[in-house]
Amino acid sequence: MASNTNVSKTKFTLNNGTEMPAIGLGTFRIKTENAIMSTVDSALAAGYRLFDTAAVYGNEFYLKNAFRTLLPKYGLRREDIFVTTKLSPSNHGNRDVTERAYRKSLQNLGLDYVDLYLIHFPGTANTAADDILNVKIRDQTWAGLASLYDEGLIKAIGVSNFTVRHLQQVISATHGVVPAVNQVEWHPYYFQHDLMEYCKRNGIVLQAYCSFGGTSSSNMNLMQDPVVNSIAKKFDVTCAQVLLKWALQQGVAVIPKSTDPQRIKENISLNFTIPNGDIIALNALGERNIKYAWDPSVVA
Repeated sequence: MASNTNVSKTKFTLNNGTEMPAIGLGTFRIKTENAIMSTVDSALAAGYRLFDTAAVYGNEFYLKNAFRTLLPKYGLRREDIFVTTKLSPSNHGNRDVTERAYRKSLQNLGLDYVDLYLIHFPGTANTAADDILNVKIRDQTWAGLASLYDEGLIKAIGVSNFTVRHLQQVISATHGVVPAVNQVEWHPYYFQHDLMEYCKRNGIVLQAYCSFGGTSSSNMNLMQDPVVNSIAKKFDVTCAQVLLKWALQQGVAVIPKSTDPQRIKENISLNFTIPNGDIIALNALGERNIKYAWDPSVVA
């Protein structure tokens, strides 16, 4: 990770040399055109340059309108932003299937390419989690993304919600095509040492979602945790800022979601350092092992 006093300028260098901002804006559950427009406006003003979406979020088209309207407002061009989208589990399969889905996302986003394209989940839609067919289809799907990348249609490819086992399988099936990024649930209540070590060894950047725990489902337990609160008070920052900085200091990229302009600004204002003792205290919360999002470990 390239360091910079301004976290909005900090970038991770992916395993193919592509530079990815360490912090971006997540857009999960931002469902309306007006909400996307105002949120992207606030984010660009605050210094965000990475925008994360997915086919299943249903907001790619709204992002197209936001980029077309707002990039000129801030004197920015397409190449000044980093756009991630994800392949729906209903579009897993051979090269033709994945390419159709990818081109549909491009059309929705109004872009010629995306900077990062992820397989959203290791399982395939309408296939039982324990069905071994998931392995075959997942391998096909990853090979399809690799082919699109080889043709220069995507800047980088990766995965989301993959366990070590899933990563090993797709890398082996494609004779060494390693994902650039693995986007997973990652916060002090739930993080996986074995996954972090495997990704570090293999040059895969971990990118966290659910950095604030279960807030998307109105569960505020992590945000209100006494350990998190005490650290926030010590540095006169928000609990959200503590949770994001905790991840970044351990080499994990983040994509916090907010539609509130003040929160959006706070979430990228992370120019403080959490001392090692407080990092240890936050890591100790992992003993709770509380997961808020879907569980990929059950997928064959």
